[in-house]
Amino acid sequence: MYYLYRFCSRFFFFHQIDFALVFLNKSSILIISDPKATLNSLPAYLWRDESTDFRQGVNFAVSGATALNNSFFLEMGLHDLSTNVSLGTQLRWFKDILPSLCSSNSSDCSSEFLQSSFVLMGEIGGDDYNHALLNGIKLDEVKSYVPAVVREIASAVEEMIKLGAVTLVVPGNLPIGCLAAYLTDFQSSNQHDYDTATGCINWLNDLAKYHNRLLQKELNRIRTLHPHATIIYADYYNAAMRLYRSPITYGFRGEALRACCGAGGPYNYISSIHCGDLPTTPCDDPSLYVNWDGLHLTEAAYQLVAQGMLQGPYSTTPINTICPLASTSSGGLLL
Repeated sequence: MYYLYRFCSRFFFFHQIDFALVFLNKSSILIISDPKATLNSLPAYLWRDESTDFRQGVNFAVSGATALNNSFFLEMGLHDLSTNVSLGTQLRWFKDILPSLCSSNSSDCSSEFLQSSFVLMGEIGGDDYNHALLNGIKLDEVKSYVPAVVREIASAVEEMIKLGAVTLVVPGNLPIGCLAAYLTDFQSSNQHDYDTATGCINWLNDLAKYHNRLLQKELNRIRTLHPHATIIYADYYNAAMRLYRSPITYGFRGEALRACCGAGGPYNYISSIHCGDLPTTPCDDPSLYVNWDGLHLTEAAYQLVAQGMLQGPYSTTPINTICPLASTSSGGLLL
């Protein structure tokens, strides 16, 4: 069975035998339980009606969803979030429909479904920082709530284990100091703000690394409490940083920090003009660029990040050791 999962230009190609796939992303939970299902054929949870059939799968995607509840950001003075949906909201939706994914009426059916599922939780937390930093909230205030974001992610992991999940991958955050949106909004004349090897902003990347350290500490705690579960930390940060340190090595002959799709400026990013809006134009060959639209990577970059997660060394346990059919092909990553 082949599954194609795409989210914000991320591509994961899965060759599954006896697994269902459950994705919990920073703005989506995606379940694929039918080998013939594709992302386009999955019903959206928010567009459901009485006739909607979730047995093939369900897509909970809500762009811009956060780990923390919307009320937290309202109290901070952020009133223009793109959604009021959080990870907790999506988990409630997930639990509501979980019984309908089972083929029997057994009380253990939901647990059995998750025990034979591969759960990818993340990357979660990025929008908790994006919304604040890109709307003028100071670094110290954002850093102060990183532990709360991590606790929310840890709570979701423990909730999935409680429901029956035994194989989970939890990614860390990406190096936001290398994204064109941040490089544009936080341009500085102080050269000490920048990594001389990559041109990325140090203090922003330090925030991502702080999040990742706390997350790994929490995952170690959860592993101790639930030794029967396999919890894999996926190191998105370093999987992506290698692309900025050695872009030519990985085939990125365009500018590593400049967005492929944009409307001009030093990093081809203008916050008020999104990719797809006039007068933005995409570059001729996105595969030569690391950055797609200022906040997301290109498909070529995400494929290399995924490869580092699936085959190592950018995960605590390479996922192909769990599913030994993992291989590579010209079409992408097969698992």
